[in-house]
Amino acid sequence: MKKIEAIIRPEKFDGVKEALKGLGYPGMTTTSVEGHGRQRGKEEQFRGATFKVEFLPKLKVEIVVLDEQVDRVLNAITRVARTGEIGDGKIFVLPVDNAVRVRTGDEGDNAI
Repeated sequence: MKKIEAIIRPEKFDGVKEALKGLGYPGMTTTSVEGHGRQRGKEEQFRGATFKVEFLPKLKVEIVVLDEQVDRVLNAITRVARTGEIGDGKIFVLPVDNAVRVRTGDEGDNAI
């Protein structure tokens, strides 16, 4: 199993959610986060004054998938979340040793 953490633009979430549902993964965890990558924020103007917004709002989507589904999930998230502009986000893939469904006690692949 692998845990996929996708940091995406908040406005892309509905499309990502539907793409993951289409792959049979309706369950996920989301967290509102702020950050920046290479762009180091952006400059904005308000009432004639310029100021720098260092940390931009993003959404972190976390999902645990079977090893054989990783490429399909990565492709779906990338396809839907990409705008081609700086700040589209990042996706991280981490190993998962085990998972336990609290309600039933199911473990491993059966828990996801």
